[in-house]
Formats: sequence, C-alpha cells, structure tokens
Amino acid sequence: MTTVPEVPTLAPPAPQRAKSRNLVAVASGKGGVGKTWFAITLSHSIARAGKRTLLFDGDLGLANVDIQLGLMPKTDLGSVVAGRLTLNQAVVRYAEGGFDVIAGRSGSGTLANIPLSRLQILGDDLALLASAYDRVVLDLGAGVEKTVRLLAQNAGTVLVVTTDEPTALTDAYAFIKVTHMERPGTDMRVVVNMANSTREGERIYNTLLKACEGFLKISPPLAGVIRRDLKVRDAIRNQTPILTRSPNSEAAADIEALAERLMKGGK
Repeated sequence: MTTVPEVPTLAPPAPQRAKSRNLVAVASGKGGVGKTWFAITLSHSIARAGKRTLLFDGDLGLANVDIQLGLMPKTDLGSVVAGRLTLNQAVVRYAEGGFDVIAGRSGSGTLANIPLSRLQILGDDLALLASAYDRVVLDLGAGVEKTVRLLAQNAGTVLVVTTDEPTALTDAYAFIKVTHMERPGTDMRVVVNMANSTREGERIYNTLLKACEGFLKISPPLAGVIRRDLKVRDAIRNQTPILTRSPNSEAAADIEALAERLMKGGK
C-alpha cells in the first residue's frame, strides 16, 4: 500500500452526530469498480426481501443510477439543491424493482461544487428521510473528497467496494484510513467485486485487511465477494437490474447472500 496523504478532518466530530442505523453508504476509493451497479443490485435485493428501500444517488459529480435503470425522472437532486423541491419530493418510484430512487443529475458536474454547508443540510435531511424506510442505500462518489466524506457521516454502515487492481486496493485503503481517522469505530465492511472466484476474492480481501491491521490497527470485516459474471455487463447494457434479467446468475446469488447477511446484522 502506498502512503496516503493527510486529509483535513470534517467538523463536527463524530460523537456529536447521530447515525442512521438503516443508512448504508456504498463507497470506493477508485472509480470503475462497479460501485453503482452494486448499490443498485443491493437495493433491489433488499426490496425483494420485502423491505421498504430507498436508493440515493450521492455521486454528485457523475450521477448515473438513473441511466443504469433506464429511468427518466422528472425530479432529481439538482432541484433539491436549488431549493425548488424538498428531498422527499424528489423521490421517484422504480416499480420494476420495488424500491424508491432519488436520482442525481446525469451529465452535470454542478452538484459536485455545492457548498459544504448545503451538503451538510442535505445529509441531515437524508438521515431524517431514512426513518421512513427499512433501508436506505447511499451510492457515494468515488474518492475521499470532502463531499463524499460528508455525505457518509450519517451512515450506520459503510460498504467499501474494491477489486483486485492495485490502485483499487490502495484507494480503498485510503478511504478506510480517512474514515477511521474522522470517525473511529465506524462500521466499515469490505466488498470485493469482480473476483474470479470466492477464494480469490477472500485472498484480495486479506491483502487489504493486512494493511488495515498493520497500519491502522483495525480489522474491517468482509461483507462479501461478488464473482465476475458476464451477465452483469449484459444487464447494464440493457439498463435492467441483474436480479430481473439474470436472477440465477452467480453475481446475483452473491449479492443476495450479502444482502441477507446485512439485513440480519451479520458481518
């Protein structure tokens, strides 16, 4: 693992902020690891289990949940930030998956530049909205920027998605390090995506775990391994969730097993 540069911490300190136990943030240090696909599929799996579920597209720079789902929402997060809508008014129903969505603004980087004070309010509003759901899945942007970290502050659980690429592992470690520095004791768990096998996924996880234990003295557990599956690309290309298009695929089975453990509170 390479040395991670120091990142200024956010205020207020973690003990002063309430966490929403049912708010699950999906993060990654690096883009291209399948984070948004994972967040969508996790939301779908939780909804299929009969839970009232909301998927929030918090990738303020490159929002694309609506694109992967083939949605054309009339409302999105941009209208909320502009003050034209409240957060609950931006909720749209994705009937095919049985869950609700708050979409970002695809093809626009304007949300990435919103003031941190406004983003703080947005995060608090999301925490309040979460009380109306069994689970809220928050798809964060990649990286460790302030906007990403601030949105994740209210999450009860943070799932850090990585792959076997060295840069993905290094950046996942960076996210874990910064989050641990700002909010010691945060429930962070690792998801290994696009692994050639479950055993290989566990090996990849152990590489990251050794770095965390050696340098940070923490042991984030393995939330699950998602096997590499050509059906994933097919589902994304057709803008259809894999649990709808290929429910018997290996990747679908892995997500459902992970979602079941998450809902039971297991690690």
